Amino acid sequence: MNAPANLTAVLLVVAVTVGIGGYGLRSRSTPDFYVASRTVSPLRNAAAVSGEYLSAASYLGIAGLLATYGSTMLWYGIGYTAGYLVLLVLVAAPLRRSGAYTVSDFAEARLGSMAVRRTATVFVVLIGLLYQVPQLVGAGLALHTALGAPAWSGTVLVTAVVLVSVITGGMRSVTLVQSVQYWLKLTALAVPALALLLVWRGVWHPAGSPSPVPVAHAAGGHDGGQGLYGVYSLMVALFLGTMGLPHVTARFYTNPDGRAARRTTVGVLGLLGVFYLLPEVYGGLGRLYAPGPAAADRAADTEVLLLPGRLVPGTTGELLTALVVAGAFAAFLSTCSGLALSVAAVLSQDLFGGDVRGFRRAAAPAVLVPCAIALLLSGSGMSVAHEVGLIFSVAAATFCPLLVLGIWWRRLTAAGAVAGMLVGGGLSAAALTLTLLGVGGTGWVGALLAEPAAWSVPAAFLTMVGGSLLTPGRVPAAASVMLARLHLPEALAAGPADRSAADGDRSSAVPARSSRDGHH
Repeated sequence: MNAPANLTAVLLVVAVTVGIGGYGLRSRSTPDFYVASRTVSPLRNAAAVSGEYLSAASYLGIAGLLATYGSTMLWYGIGYTAGYLVLLVLVAAPLRRSGAYTVSDFAEARLGSMAVRRTATVFVVLIGLLYQVPQLVGAGLALHTALGAPAWSGTVLVTAVVLVSVITGGMRSVTLVQSVQYWLKLTALAVPALALLLVWRGVWHPAGSPSPVPVAHAAGGHDGGQGLYGVYSLMVALFLGTMGLPHVTARFYTNPDGRAARRTTVGVLGLLGVFYLLPEVYGGLGRLYAPGPAAADRAADTEVLLLPGRLVPGTTGELLTALVVAGAFAAFLSTCSGLALSVAAVLSQDLFGGDVRGFRRAAAPAVLVPCAIALLLSGSGMSVAHEVGLIFSVAAATFCPLLVLGIWWRRLTAAGAVAGMLVGGGLSAAALTLTLLGVGGTGWVGALLAEPAAWSVPAAFLTMVGGSLLTPGRVPAAASVMLARLHLPEALAAGPADRSAADGDRSSAVPARSSRDGHH
């Protein structure tokens, strides 16, 4: 690899991120920092959502899994995209109409309970911190592969840039950065992919380009249904976990209204559908030109970074590699920025006063804690995509039941909601921990722990419903009014006072602690 070219690419991405983030210096009010004053257009928001959602797992992990395990791993790209279809149908518009800043705000407004709020806050922080870890570990791996630098350097670099972006501009600046980074990531994968396809099809014959190697198919065997179980459980995690990711749900609070939230989600489906055509190209060609990367370490996650130089030797290949490296760092920065924002928002409101100063104080632990964890786990052998899939399981087993039942079932109670989140989140978090520790082996125990969503999500739903039915007297008195606000168009759901402010910030549904719309 050409280290100077790759270093230049990384520094350009950092400069663009910091430079565009400077736009956020215009952010002064609390709504600017939390929800960009709810003025983000559907097109820009769709690009921003896609930018932060396309993480290291999407950019590096899917191709690595495809190169290692073959077509079975196609489900990752399908699942990541299909999750937004579920979100569009069940959650997007009602969540925006709630007027919340965070999912904790929604939980408290819907159920009128501080216990629900605190439980939701714990899981928002847990998911947000854990999800940053594979991004930061991936950044270290990418910088080590591209430059030969120590793995910790990539982790520290991404952490520093994200901290500056979040503290200076909050949601307003990060939204603009992420929308630009989506197009950068798309271009960074698409241009080299086109060149690689031309080489594969024999249209272009670079000097020194290798010939494809026949792929050896594994001998047939029986795993007792564990493989099929893993696929179905992964689908549950990806389909239902998307709506539970705090940095995804936070995006829908930035839309002007519920209709814009739906349009944003449709746009995201289109943008993700285009992007997820590309990792399959790298994974498929990786199986032809570099078969058999070691599944026991992170070699597979470098497939995207190494393949352009392998198929196109010389200066052209080095430039294509630099472009891919630039896209990888855009992925790390955009996802970590969104996650840090969501964690800082809930920490600020519950621990630091909720104003702009509190948001900035909360940003430091939201970024530095996952950095420390990533540095400790940098030697982990698990693939980035698998780590992210486990975190999706935690999200699916906590916030999916809370949002779906909270939006569509009037009889949900605070006791049921807390019990369901604790059961579902506790089971998934325990499975994640045991898997990372290597507990379970290769039998059914290992399969159940490695993909827990198939049993932890139903357990969460059943507990939440059962707990609510056992406490019928604790259904919030204002439940019907709140559900009307969630499901009726804004002009019909709002009272006279709300209609007079229809063009402003409709946040009257949010508890008083979240309605800090003044200026700092």
